[in-house]
Amino acid sequence: MESWVSQFYLSLGIREPIDLDESRIAKALNIFLVYKDVPSMSYEFGRFRSITIDKRLPAKVQRERFYHELCHILRHAGRQIMMPKAFRELQEWDARNFTRYAALPLHMITDIDVKQPGIIEVLSDRFMVTPELCAERLRRIKEKIYNSA
Repeated sequence: MESWVSQFYLSLGIREPIDLDESRIAKALNIFLVYKDVPSMSYEFGRFRSITIDKRLPAKVQRERFYHELCHILRHAGRQIMMPKAFRELQEWDARNFTRYAALPLHMITDIDVKQPGIIEVLSDRFMVTPELCAERLRRIKEKIYNSA
């Protein structure tokens, strides 16, 4: 997933955290993006694709919800309301996993010193996502490094 997300972003010309803009990504993928006072969701009907983000949420959470809904459009098919619970749970797990990689893509974090004091806050500000997501992403990176050693 890490490589796929980085290659996907690079194909869209997204190279730095400043390039991670929901409107830019949606426009490049012909996805209608709207912010409303309703729960976040994605929708597809034929070639029409849309993502609705709950504008009542904090900005960093809105960004995370965008990545979550983007995953549903890019990687999932079917209407969750009509699918078995286990399949719906699998799609939700995949969307949460995708969000971590989409929010802090590998090609943008390879030069980061994960032992730097305050790194979680630095990443949260740089990538405009919650400190909790950054902490989880760093935890998984450290696990991967530790398990491969």
